[in-house]
Amino acid sequence: MYHGLKLSLSLSLSVCVCVCVCVCLFQALHQLYYDPNIENKNLAQKWLMQAQVSPQAWQFCWVLLRPEKVPEIQYFGASALHTKISRYWGDIPTEQYNTLKTQLFSQIARFASGSKIVLTRLCVALASLALNMMPEAWPGAVSEMVHMFQEEGGEVDGRARCLALLELLTVLPEEFQTSRLPQYRKGQVRGALGREWTAVYPLLQQLLRQPDSPPLVKARVLKCLSSWVLLDVPLNESEGLVEACFTALSDPELFDTAVEAIVNTISQPDSQRYVDTLLKLVPQVLQLQEQLRDAIRNGDMETSHGICRIAVSLGENHSRALLEQVEHWQSFLALVNMIMFCTGIPGHYPVNETTSSLTLTFWYTLQDDIMSFEAEKQAVYLQVYRPVYFQLVDVLLHKAQFPTDEEYASWSSDEKEQFRIYRVDISDTLMYVYEMLGAELLSNLYDKLGRLLTNTEQTTSWQHTEALLYGFQSIAETIDVNYSDLADTVMFTIGQFRLFSHVQTITFPRALAEWLADHPVMLSSVLPLVLQALGNPDLSVSSVSTLKKICRECKYDLPPYASNIVAVSQEVLIKQIHKTSQCMWLMQALGFLLSALPVEEILRNLHSLITPYIQQLEKLAEETPNPSNKLAIIHILGLLSNLFTTLDITKQEEESGENAPPIKSVPPQTGPNPVVVVLQQVFALIQTVLSKWLNDSQVVEAVCAIFEKSVKTLLHDFAPMVSQLSEMLGQMYSTIPQASALDLTRQMVHIFASQTNDFPPIKALFELVTSVTLTIFQQGPRDHPDIVDSFMQLQAQALKRKPDLFLSESLDVKAVFHCGVLSLKFPEAPTVKSTCLFFTELIPHCADIPPVAQVVQEDGKLLLLAVLEAIGGQSSRSLMDQFAEVLFCLNKHCFALLTVWLKEALRSPGFPSSRVSLEQKDTFSQQVLRERLNKRRVKDIVKEFTLVCRGLHGTEYAADY
Repeated sequence: MYHGLKLSLSLSLSVCVCVCVCVCLFQALHQLYYDPNIENKNLAQKWLMQAQVSPQAWQFCWVLLRPEKVPEIQYFGASALHTKISRYWGDIPTEQYNTLKTQLFSQIARFASGSKIVLTRLCVALASLALNMMPEAWPGAVSEMVHMFQEEGGEVDGRARCLALLELLTVLPEEFQTSRLPQYRKGQVRGALGREWTAVYPLLQQLLRQPDSPPLVKARVLKCLSSWVLLDVPLNESEGLVEACFTALSDPELFDTAVEAIVNTISQPDSQRYVDTLLKLVPQVLQLQEQLRDAIRNGDMETSHGICRIAVSLGENHSRALLEQVEHWQSFLALVNMIMFCTGIPGHYPVNETTSSLTLTFWYTLQDDIMSFEAEKQAVYLQVYRPVYFQLVDVLLHKAQFPTDEEYASWSSDEKEQFRIYRVDISDTLMYVYEMLGAELLSNLYDKLGRLLTNTEQTTSWQHTEALLYGFQSIAETIDVNYSDLADTVMFTIGQFRLFSHVQTITFPRALAEWLADHPVMLSSVLPLVLQALGNPDLSVSSVSTLKKICRECKYDLPPYASNIVAVSQEVLIKQIHKTSQCMWLMQALGFLLSALPVEEILRNLHSLITPYIQQLEKLAEETPNPSNKLAIIHILGLLSNLFTTLDITKQEEESGENAPPIKSVPPQTGPNPVVVVLQQVFALIQTVLSKWLNDSQVVEAVCAIFEKSVKTLLHDFAPMVSQLSEMLGQMYSTIPQASALDLTRQMVHIFASQTNDFPPIKALFELVTSVTLTIFQQGPRDHPDIVDSFMQLQAQALKRKPDLFLSESLDVKAVFHCGVLSLKFPEAPTVKSTCLFFTELIPHCADIPPVAQVVQEDGKLLLLAVLEAIGGQSSRSLMDQFAEVLFCLNKHCFALLTVWLKEALRSPGFPSSRVSLEQKDTFSQQVLRERLNKRRVKDIVKEFTLVCRGLHGTEYAADY
């Protein structure tokens, strides 16, 4: 059966004649479509893809298109035909062009009444043929297509021929958009297609205006128009068709395609030049308002969405052009008001409507266009449009309101997430509108808030109040309101009325956290509300993120509240109210808070905070490893990591310098760093945990994360633990090597390798992990790409921070070099990138590190061969920049050696690719050796050469490279 096709395509096709190949194809296609075994399907698909690009495809594709074949087989034949024409155009002799064209016309005519999917693929194949032949080899291609299908005769009825022609005309511009013609050819072909519009326009107009044209034909006409306008057809040359599209909007069967055609037509950048035509379109859009209102009343979301798309497209793409037509200002203002109606469309997004989000970008565009006018003209427009934007603020705040609690609870998680993103978009829009309306907008919002809170006659919903606060938040998060009297008043009002009692209103203090830092007196009103919210699971994300930002921005004003914050946080952590991610945020918040306290208080609070977790970890360390206690261990280690990430007392000294306000001056801390004290206390416990979980990479990563984050935060304050940690890391890695241990070692090398006192343990650790990793390479590193990646990064870091490490007699530089050469051949891109980085750090030290000079001189050719193999096609093209950098380094620092190596390497026949000639290799060698200063030029040379080596130079695959 099909398993016999596992042989390579070249072998099977060289043995089989065309008929046998077709039999194999039938078997493969049957297996692809009908075999339930996914492995067999994948094998079949792989073989078929090879067959599709083989030379024999020219023969078997016509056999597969025969009438007696099923559509699946015919479709593959048509696809193979398109593949050969589009990707291997150079294989077709010039004298065969017309024969191929005639065959395709014949096949399309035959399938006009057949399978639609096969017809489409054949049309795409003919379109590709036309694009490759235009304009020289096939002038007037479109005109000939129209003429061929308008001719009477044959067995195909007129309607089928008409639909086939429309399909061909539709896919032609689409194929142009996706084709990878060389840039100079694209310009030529685009121009030729543009000139052919005169042959397409009359046909489309005639078919739309004919009373007896079936809806299917009209729909295809509209789709064809949508396709052609993407070629920048002048708007005034399609004016009649656009008017017909507006007429078609009243027909439910044509509505969607008509909307698409109108939007595509008026969205073309070039259409703004045709102001007269645009002015004619405005009344036609305004006439759709009644249809829009009817659709909203009837709950027809599709129709309302389509009409809003048209209005927004006209306004968004041409607001400046229409603004400048001063004599028509009223009609454009009417269009703006229509878009305003679309913004405020009734219902909650995205459950009851999906339209309002379309309009938000329009308001940015209109504002930008108004503000871009010179001052005098701008003042006139602002007089008209400032009231419009104040109305927009009201509309947006209304749309930002949450539904009732009951309704919101019925929404799916996806709908809630869409609504959250929608509110972020509204927030961004309000921020942008503030740039136009300024302080008057804040005053306007405050007046609304005051009326809302003092209205005793009517009960105010929390949704209304929250939306107003959200409006303030949108502005406060992005502009400087620190010195605004209104900000003071708003926060005072909020404190008086205690507005943070609902799930959605708790985020407002987060928006004004910076303001709170300058107005610490308000903390006493705000903090109790935030801490109260911490105990509510529904407020998890908002309350924790709010506390975190307040602790970060206001930490020097928080010491009086520290014990209360720690106590409440500890309580909610023990009760496990929050999810894991929020627990981690909360620990980060506490880290910021504790950073501003004296060391004694930090230690006291740390003891209270982490003692329960240490006790729990001690119990877990005694238990037999299982999935349940593993998660608990990782959680506790994560809490410690996040706490130590932000607990940084060193910044107190930095932030309490001469420019700091006196109230926030903090005396310098003395004694050991609290984080180091805690780590030293729990170090033995962590070693116990490791002893049982050393085989589990996730637990090892969690342990390493504690120290890595501590090292990054404390920097040189971590020094007391360097020796202790280095010894533990060495033992860990010697027992079971893991990438996370190498990553932590790299961090240690980065910070401490240059410190005299810390150098001995760092040196010993570096030599140990290097020796262990070299053993892994001897045993076979292929199963450990993560370790190889981290190892190469470690070696590069060592060379960058402390090259003297490579002077050690205990370090086998030659073995490390050979490991690097081997790593260059790994298929994983990150590993190869890290290895290339290692060599670009190593090679410059040929001059000052004798062991490096010796290994490069003796074995540098091996490195060059590996680089050339990669360029020749053994590695991904996306990595060519990295290999070019290695080549550039060799050229810059080992020029004499590289000259000899290149000559010897490229002399070998078929190396680095059988597709390159000796002359091309000589040219490449000369170009590389010539560029010792321009790295960018070497990268371009390598990219060009790798395309030649892969047989892709001049093909569509090279177009975007």
